[in-house]
Amino acid sequence: MNGPVVVGVDGLPSALAAVDAAAQEASLRGVELRVVHAFVWPAMHAPPGSSPLGPPTGALHETVEQIVADAVERARSQAAGLHISHAVIAGEASTVLQAQSHSAQLIVIGHRGSQGFAERLLGSTAEYLSAHGRCPVMVVRGRPDPAGPVLVAVDGSPQGQAAIAFAFFEATLRSTDLIALHAWSTWTDHGEHALGHPVELVGDVDRLRQEEERRLAEALSGHRDQYPGVTVRPRLVRGRTRPALVEASADAQLLVVGARGHSGFTGLLLGSVSQAVLHHARCPVTVVRSDL
Repeated sequence: MNGPVVVGVDGLPSALAAVDAAAQEASLRGVELRVVHAFVWPAMHAPPGSSPLGPPTGALHETVEQIVADAVERARSQAAGLHISHAVIAGEASTVLQAQSHSAQLIVIGHRGSQGFAERLLGSTAEYLSAHGRCPVMVVRGRPDPAGPVLVAVDGSPQGQAAIAFAFFEATLRSTDLIALHAWSTWTDHGEHALGHPVELVGDVDRLRQEEERRLAEALSGHRDQYPGVTVRPRLVRGRTRPALVEASADAQLLVVGARGHSGFTGLLLGSVSQAVLHHARCPVTVVRSDL
């Protein structure tokens, strides 16, 4: 947990919002903030040994320097005394930030990007990093409630434990409550359908509800012991996971989801729940891979 918080910037307002969130995270964690701009020169036909940004007095060089300088200044205004480093790195945003994630404890990006990021962020970079990054990835979007709780999606699977642990840690850093939301329905099943077998409709609703309550409690139990100072508010919701999370995110300051799951999270989470909340959540979203 000694690595920096890394924020990707491209000069757009969404990136400046990411800088604000990243500065807060770095300050709360007491670590360095690293501001990174990923740069792609058209065709990259630079002579050997030359800078891909062109001459130091060139307009392109000055533009990129200004993007980074504005981000650094923004970060300093958000967190006085924060240690900040910066870098301009040639390459696609996805590749550059994935490489940064190997030494970072958190990557922060805005919900859309262009210029140095060279694509719609949600169409590629955010989803790529969420699937391949070597640390949690925060996508800053929506209008978070600064006094709101941290919200975590709980599916009861072993793969979801990393996201729950991260959510408890964030609630501790932010001195706020944690809402642990678990969605269920009479179609909920935790077994054979993952292998292609049919799912049977559960008829005993009361029994199923009790089972899901137990599953939620068990998923949180070990973390409660580790973070006794966090007030946890379990929330069992009968219905679909995606709309339940989006609705609950309206009152949250951060939503945390895992990178894999089953039951309410069908198959690879990036193909369903996380993709939905990355597009529609009303607060920042952090995706935590289960194998980190």
